[in-house]
Amino acid sequence: MTYQQLKAEEQQYVMNTYGRFPIALDHGQGATLWDVEGKKYIDLTSGIGVCSVGYNNEALVDAIAAQAHKLMHVSNLFLTAPMVQTAKTLVQATGMAKVFFANSGAESNEGAIKLARKYSFDKYGKGRSKIVTLKNSFHGRTVTTLNATGQEKFHNYFFPFTEGFDYAEAGNLADVQAKAGDDACAIMMELIQGEGGVLPLDKDFVQAVEAFCRERDLLLIIDEVQTGIGRTGTLFCFQQYGIRPDVVTTAKGIAGGLPMGAVIAAQSCCDVLGPGTHATTFGGTPTCCAAANAVLDIVNRPEFLRSVAEKGEYLKKGLAALHSDKIQGVRGQGLMLGVIVDPDARGALVNECLEKGVLVLTAGANAIRLLPPLTITYEEMDEALAILKTVF
Repeated sequence: MTYQQLKAEEQQYVMNTYGRFPIALDHGQGATLWDVEGKKYIDLTSGIGVCSVGYNNEALVDAIAAQAHKLMHVSNLFLTAPMVQTAKTLVQATGMAKVFFANSGAESNEGAIKLARKYSFDKYGKGRSKIVTLKNSFHGRTVTTLNATGQEKFHNYFFPFTEGFDYAEAGNLADVQAKAGDDACAIMMELIQGEGGVLPLDKDFVQAVEAFCRERDLLLIIDEVQTGIGRTGTLFCFQQYGIRPDVVTTAKGIAGGLPMGAVIAAQSCCDVLGPGTHATTFGGTPTCCAAANAVLDIVNRPEFLRSVAEKGEYLKKGLAALHSDKIQGVRGQGLMLGVIVDPDARGALVNECLEKGVLVLTAGANAIRLLPPLTITYEEMDEALAILKTVF
């Protein structure tokens, strides 16, 4: 079917909840995609950070196919080897203790919120349930995680939201302490605010928040839904900040394209959620875990993680070499970059990138966000930079 035929049927049968780009994608290889009409694109989005090892990755596809032939899904009332192996890999790679598997970033964050509130309830009883997040944060689109998100534009329509959140200014320890008050149970942060504009937090601030959590027995929850699974040049971004979180949430790139998330808990709180307190039908399903194991086999290697950091620096230098007055700066870590532009010009720039064959995203008020597959080649990056030069 052509794009126009697909668009007509989408408008008839699919709820209009997305502002889609005017193309219909058909297949991909590496970090390159083709639409249904055969046009080629260099993909600097990877499905919003999901397709971590690129398209048609042989090891990933083979792992999914082999597991699908054995068991696609079983209830969590039974054990499977892929699920146990994924948990073991995550625990050993992070120094954390135990894992709960979910299906998305929002689900993972919701699980972390429940864990933190039960941790506090078990130790202190009612009245100590508030979770402090940061202004400009994004934690999901459930009724609870929308209110955990520190952006007012998301706090609309779906009233009443789940209560129990307050928002502190990033970088302002005094504000975090004040918002925590006497009734907080946790502080929840993204180390790089992705949807908020690709905004890295200051290392000293993050370490000070960790120290405050230890003083007050607050759980430190690090939302690594977007920054995790090698995206910033380490398996998890917190490993570059010199901290020991109580809870880390992840999703997006963990299964390379299949829906999966995880709540990784430290020894401090790994046994808080017992049988009957939290569950999900599809969490830890063997097919997704087989995919996650294939992804982790690729990503969780020192030489691969070094290559992510090196590619990020290569892209930064390539963007700087464009010498364009339309680019006001580049920020981020590894292959999670934000190109800062005039907010009024951003929409036209994004559309021109699409027209010329490069897919990019937006974030915050003024960032063009780049989240390419971690396996993107230097040839694909050079091709993208050549196109970006004509745009910028």
